[in-house]
Amino acid sequence: MAALLCFSCCHCLAAVFLSISSVIALVHGDVHSFNIGHEMERKQVGSCDFFQGSWVFDDSFEPLYDSSSCPFIGGGFDCQKNGRLDRSYLQYRWQPAGCELPRFNGIDFLEKYRDKKILFVGDSLSNNMWRSLICMLHSAVPKSSYQFGSKGQLSFFSLQDYGISVNWLKNGFLVDMAYEQIGKVLKLDSISTGNLWLGADVLIFNSYHWWTHSGHLQSWDYFQYGTNTVKEMDHMEAYKIAMTTWANWVDNNIDPSKTRVFFQGVAAVHINAKEWGDPIHKDCSKQTEPLKGSTYPGPPVPGEAILKTVLSKMAKPVYLLDITLLTQLRKDGHPSVYAGGGPKFVDCSHWCLAGVPDTWNQLLYAALVQ
Repeated sequence: MAALLCFSCCHCLAAVFLSISSVIALVHGDVHSFNIGHEMERKQVGSCDFFQGSWVFDDSFEPLYDSSSCPFIGGGFDCQKNGRLDRSYLQYRWQPAGCELPRFNGIDFLEKYRDKKILFVGDSLSNNMWRSLICMLHSAVPKSSYQFGSKGQLSFFSLQDYGISVNWLKNGFLVDMAYEQIGKVLKLDSISTGNLWLGADVLIFNSYHWWTHSGHLQSWDYFQYGTNTVKEMDHMEAYKIAMTTWANWVDNNIDPSKTRVFFQGVAAVHINAKEWGDPIHKDCSKQTEPLKGSTYPGPPVPGEAILKTVLSKMAKPVYLLDITLLTQLRKDGHPSVYAGGGPKFVDCSHWCLAGVPDTWNQLLYAALVQ
């Protein structure tokens, strides 16, 4: 009998959720407040596209937290602790074309989402964004008591004074991965653990990077879709099928009057410096400034178009945090050799904290509270 790989401890996680829920009250927003928020989201997107713009150096701009004062960053994202000496990458702010992006206000965020539950579901890029957000909230109320930890695939953070929980559930594919006699099977049309996503006031999903893996980095042996089990297929076609499965789950299970759904979007990687016309460097190493302007000279990210197509066909509202362009321009924002794995380990996929993910949360804040 197949046993779920990614969530074999489903009952254990459910118990953790219940334990946390016993401490943190979950009070859903009413229909009226959600509909007003949704209308304003559409109006804001129509009047100004937050996701088109450029990075502007501002010597008066400082991150909302310092990596040395946030206890939640984790070794791989703490570039300063791992030896990065330059700090100019921390003083670039995202400037949308034609409007201003609201400055993140942690106190306002906490007051508006008092007694709410926010859940990130996704891969390590989701973890990157989650840790950024809890650092931003902690820095707003540094004297408030908090709970922070993990159990199985669930990592949790809560501020007791505000009754808010901000959790991350690791799930890189969103669809099921199962052990079978033939090996690890990625089931493109199956989601059996979606009950763990229910009950949140805000859901922020993410899935893309694991789908691009191949060779020794690939974490599955077979794809399964319907009655077909195959050793190999086009990974982007598999991604499209899986995201359609996820979209159908949201359409069938989410009540928009109680839960607002976001998709984190596809973050760029910088593993080939030729994409931005750099003949000297190989990848993101030794990059100290963003690309200028508001266009990326390299090829598009295939997952971006696929995701937008899937979202456009959904019946329920999902807000896309369309971070692809703003990350494409930030070749300087990765840990590179400052990920804590030694000088031979270069990380051009994740992002330094403080850094670029703080802007993702600024965009999330703009969508949630405006």
